[in-house]
Amino acid sequence: MNLTKIYFVLILFSGFFSFGFQSQDKKPLIDVIAEIETKFDVKFSYSVTDVDQVFVEAFKDSESLQFIIDKLNANTNLNFKLLNERYITISTIEKTISLCGVLIDNLEQLPLLGASVVINNRSKGVITDIEGRFQLSNIPINETIEIRFLGFKSLTFKASELRSLDGFCKTIIMEEESQALNKILISKFLTIGLQKRIDGSTVLNTAKFGVLPGLTDPDVLQSIQALPGVESVNESIANINVRGGTNDQNLILWDGIKMYHSGHFFGLISAYNPYLTNQVVVTKNGTPSEFSDGVSSTINMSTKNKINNTFSGGFGANLMHADVFLEIPISKKMALHVSGRRSFTDVFNSPTYDNYFERSFQDSELTTNSDNISEGNRSSDFFFYDYTAKLLFDLNENHQFRANVIGINNNLDYTETYTDNDDNVNSKTSNLQQDNIGFGGSWNATWNERFTTEASVFYSNYNVDATDNRIETNQQLTQANEVLETGFKLNTKFKINAYLHFLNGYQFSEIGILNETTVSAPSYEKTKKDVLLNHALFSEIEFNKNNTYLRVGVRGNYFQKFNKLVIEPRLNFRQKLSEQIAFKLQGEFKNQSANQIIDFQDDFLGVENRRWILANENDIPISESKQVSLGFEFNKNNWLMDVEGFYKQVDGITASNQGFYNNFQFVNATGNYTVKGAEFLINKTANKYSTWLSYTYSQNNYKFQSFSPSVFPNNVDIRHSVSLAVNYNVLKQLELSVGGMWRSGQPYTKPVEGNETVRDGNDVLVNYSDPNSSNLDDFIRLDTSVNYTFRVTETVHGALRAGVFNVLGKQNVINRYYEVNPEDSNTAIQIDNKSLDLTPNLSLRFNF
Repeated sequence: MNLTKIYFVLILFSGFFSFGFQSQDKKPLIDVIAEIETKFDVKFSYSVTDVDQVFVEAFKDSESLQFIIDKLNANTNLNFKLLNERYITISTIEKTISLCGVLIDNLEQLPLLGASVVINNRSKGVITDIEGRFQLSNIPINETIEIRFLGFKSLTFKASELRSLDGFCKTIIMEEESQALNKILISKFLTIGLQKRIDGSTVLNTAKFGVLPGLTDPDVLQSIQALPGVESVNESIANINVRGGTNDQNLILWDGIKMYHSGHFFGLISAYNPYLTNQVVVTKNGTPSEFSDGVSSTINMSTKNKINNTFSGGFGANLMHADVFLEIPISKKMALHVSGRRSFTDVFNSPTYDNYFERSFQDSELTTNSDNISEGNRSSDFFFYDYTAKLLFDLNENHQFRANVIGINNNLDYTETYTDNDDNVNSKTSNLQQDNIGFGGSWNATWNERFTTEASVFYSNYNVDATDNRIETNQQLTQANEVLETGFKLNTKFKINAYLHFLNGYQFSEIGILNETTVSAPSYEKTKKDVLLNHALFSEIEFNKNNTYLRVGVRGNYFQKFNKLVIEPRLNFRQKLSEQIAFKLQGEFKNQSANQIIDFQDDFLGVENRRWILANENDIPISESKQVSLGFEFNKNNWLMDVEGFYKQVDGITASNQGFYNNFQFVNATGNYTVKGAEFLINKTANKYSTWLSYTYSQNNYKFQSFSPSVFPNNVDIRHSVSLAVNYNVLKQLELSVGGMWRSGQPYTKPVEGNETVRDGNDVLVNYSDPNSSNLDDFIRLDTSVNYTFRVTETVHGALRAGVFNVLGKQNVINRYYEVNPEDSNTAIQIDNKSLDLTPNLSLRFNF
């Protein structure tokens, strides 16, 4: 007998042996039922279709009836129930089981942290831990389980398929979406809900967002300040500085609508409700070619985009405001998502509000005006609110239509009461109102497996209006700044193959900006309105295969008014050198036609001192930036180390755009700034904790040819910045976060020592020394938060959070300038703006 025949006989024999063994070990359930009925004199009631093709172990003679029934319940998907001593029912109704599983990706076989595992038609669900594991208990056996993870194909299982038997959990392999070339690289970056894409951008998944130091709610714009290279030199989310840029150089999009206003309480609280904002993508360099404006960064927010068949939502409150959000299914093809938030600061003043008020208005007319009016004769009412709504309609699986609206409002009333010479009591009220309203719509179409299109339109209207009644001069000053922009965009995406995608598109925008000032006595009026039309074509190709990711694009912008064409090349490249090390290179050209100018004297009660203006290519040019960065990344065993060097130059800035507090404050000039530096991040994540340390070094200098000296430090030149934080799950439901930051003091300009003032005609001015030649003391702040989650009912979950900003109560000086001493014109007085004092907050919310 040759070797092949020997193998055949052995295999055949083994098969017969296995079959014989199995047939003795497992028996048809219907036969076991008959044996139990005979031995114990009982009767079973069941449907033949339920028990057919079910095999179980034979019972032993020594086993009791109750033991046999319990074993059948534990090892089958059927529900065995003893009605009395004689009758037993068998069904699949009301059968509950425990589920578990482990999720891994299909390419690198790595566990997936933060995936959603939800029960269809219910709000119950969990997310996977750092090992990719999930567990659910008391789940009806006929329920459907859906598993979702950003960038991967969703999976659906019957609960019985995920049943936990003898501690064994099913391993589930999730496949990446074929069209998602820009996949998630790191699923837990700094904290749960922060992820890093392969192109270097950062994604905030707000629904899964973990706690960050000092925060009681997942504030979108506060959270991105945890990233290296992102600062706020005055603690305001209305003044986010990305790699040395100004706040107006950040493009902020909400569902494709361009936003011109970002904060409540004049910059201390984000104006975007995080509970319907599904994800936020932050890009510092290598921006996709479909985006322009924002020469420093792009912050692209998108809301939930899926129609669910169940009604869900949440509500909550902290010591400043209350909010609610709802996801309302209208039909299988249509749903409505709404949210609203309003402060109660006009009816209740909490300690949190008092600290925010003092921080926001410390250098405004509310605290510095009318020396002859006592504090008892001044009053102010301040409140804010925001709302969003989104209508979702799926015509079919290939055509989706969306319509959005967003509204943001801040309102301040300031009243002064005084007694005139005739003993008449008079009062005058000043008002400041600030709002941004946006509308948008989109149509997403899938024409075939390779070709998709997206058409979108938007309308955005920003207004800030102020009425200032000045008691000393019996004068009324009214001011207005209005921005109105409409836009249209068409994207076409062609999938050449699984690794190569091609994007082309066209964008049109029309922007108009109005600035208006009127004075009652003496009578004065000034109105300026500018309009600019822009046409843009863009194209890019994206490649991702094995260890190489490459995105190359170009954008052409044509400004009709100036007959000017601006070409913007874009590059984003990442090469994996080994299993742990990757090299990355990014570069971009961008432009911006709308900027903000700053007037520290009279604008809007001194509370809001920024006005949007439009480029005219005379004294206000179009800003243009050039940026390149390169770095290395190390990722192994949940350790991440990221080092990146960058160089950026922005041309076409104006002196009025920078907010000088020195002798350049009222000078018209154009120039540029150049910033070069490096960012370093080390991050360690584990099942119960995440900790990170980041350090940014940068050197940021202005160059204005008409100034002397022409080169000097930027107002936001922060040479060194360090942040350190740790998140720790003390218990399964209790999470603690502690973090601190230290950074160099920002530059400021001192008066000349011994010669602090100088006379200019009839005016006396501060005599400043070299610009930005001095620095404030270092900035140090420690924050902490604690989060406790609990379950109220099966479908209602709660969370109680407490947070404290500036635990040490350190009085950080965030700005310093000088004024002529009114009592001695030969000297100047120093004025310091200070950071937020020790500020506690508390929030309670429920989701259902």
